[in-house]
Amino acid sequence: MAITSANQLELLQTAEAVAREKMIDPDLVVQAMEESLARAAKSRYGSEMDIRVSIDRKTGKATFTRVRTVVEDDAVENMQAEMTVEQAKQYMENPEVGDELRDEVPPVEMGRIAAQSAKQVILQKVREAERDRQYEEFKDRAGTIINGVVKREEYGNVIVDVGRGEAILRRNEKIGRESYRPNDRIRCYVKDVRRETRGPQIFLSRIAPEFMAELFKMEVPEIYDGIIEIKAVARDPGSRAKIAVISYDGSIDPVGACVGMRGSRVQAVVNELQGEKIDIIPWNEDQPTFLVNALQPAEVSKVVLDEEAERIEVVVPDDQLSLAIGRRGQNVRLASQLTGLDIDIMTEAEESARRQAEFEERTKLFMDTLDLDEFFAQLLVSEGFTSLEEVAYVELDELLVIDGVDEGTAEELQARARDCLDEMNRKALEKARELGVEDNLVDFDGLTPQMIEALAEDGVKTLEDFATCADWELAGGWTTVDGERVKDDGILEKFDVSLEEAQNLVMTARIQLGWVDPAELASEEETDEDGEAEVEAEAEA
Repeated sequence: MAITSANQLELLQTAEAVAREKMIDPDLVVQAMEESLARAAKSRYGSEMDIRVSIDRKTGKATFTRVRTVVEDDAVENMQAEMTVEQAKQYMENPEVGDELRDEVPPVEMGRIAAQSAKQVILQKVREAERDRQYEEFKDRAGTIINGVVKREEYGNVIVDVGRGEAILRRNEKIGRESYRPNDRIRCYVKDVRRETRGPQIFLSRIAPEFMAELFKMEVPEIYDGIIEIKAVARDPGSRAKIAVISYDGSIDPVGACVGMRGSRVQAVVNELQGEKIDIIPWNEDQPTFLVNALQPAEVSKVVLDEEAERIEVVVPDDQLSLAIGRRGQNVRLASQLTGLDIDIMTEAEESARRQAEFEERTKLFMDTLDLDEFFAQLLVSEGFTSLEEVAYVELDELLVIDGVDEGTAEELQARARDCLDEMNRKALEKARELGVEDNLVDFDGLTPQMIEALAEDGVKTLEDFATCADWELAGGWTTVDGERVKDDGILEKFDVSLEEAQNLVMTARIQLGWVDPAELASEEETDEDGEAEVEAEAEA
């Protein structure tokens, strides 16, 4: 069939019909038609020719044009689509490289094979346009809740019709043992939208903590308006959850607002989450206070926070231990997720036994090293002295407040402590030298003999060895492995060397060895400070 014999408006009508059905731009369909007709023309006139087709958007008339491009004399590769400047002078005045010569050619007869090929081109272009439209529509909906209808279930994964596309709810993103039948309505959280070769992939979730947060935003107007903010969410999907909220209006109770009249608001969320029990907790900037709230309904007697290790020690009454831990550790696990801290729970009896053991250990230390009787050693421990260094170098007045200690006794105590420390330092240094420690490490300022001994036992025997150490290797730290925090023991951790102190020691060693230029280091620090200042200024603006 020749194009000229066809109803020219039929092309535009077909394009508009396809565009409406697929909900894409009609111009994209027309462009696909132009490409398919150009491909058919190439099969008629020769594949080496540059044939282009233009369809008039008003009349539907298809114009076939042969294009030849002017190139450099030595750059001609395709005689059918390119020509030199000299050759172009036969057709145009003052031709230049890059000019195009266009000649209209007769329309082609479309045989069965050419028509089939054109159809495939159009279908492919339409499919690509439809995928692009779907991706553009859904990419901005990641992080929101979407309603859909279940189409089918494949190997535990649920395929959901979300209007202009399909989404997938994987079996590990479902709550518990949820099961759905075709045509069931479902509400999910859009976790991710990816552009892939087979089309946009929309991944849904019903176990994401953000799903619960978005449900509360829908049910509680104060959250939607920004008066109440959800600060943290922790979930054991289908079983229990904890959500921390804060109110920016002193007249509104954040917990009460989220619960609603007779529990109506929270109950709507619970029903959507298959009966998942929800603890609503007031958020607090003070981490120990926040943790006490997070461990509800258990009562807490005492909290000790280690900020550097991001660990917290909680003491509870003996009868509250099982409640604080929860069934299979659920309560303490959710509280840990909510606060971002590792939590150690112990009873008052366990804490008392530990404190007694520490008291006895320190008492024995002072008895053995300072040659004191048990009563006097216990007095020192009761006053808060924990090490020989504290006794040796504390202000004399702090020893005089102890009952029965006069100035002479205090001076004698400090003299004994210093003598003992000197002897310990001598032995440590002697042991370190036996292990092969070099003088450049011994003379390095900032390391005690005991530290040098510990380094030597770990194979660090020269200043070069020390300079290659990482700060966490010296001070210790924490590493997350498979979602769990694992302790990394530091060589100098028992000497209470902080991460910052370890960084300073290592950097000083590198400067002494000439590995780092102090001027460059100072310049980098100034640049970092300037950058931080700019960020703060922009934030304030």
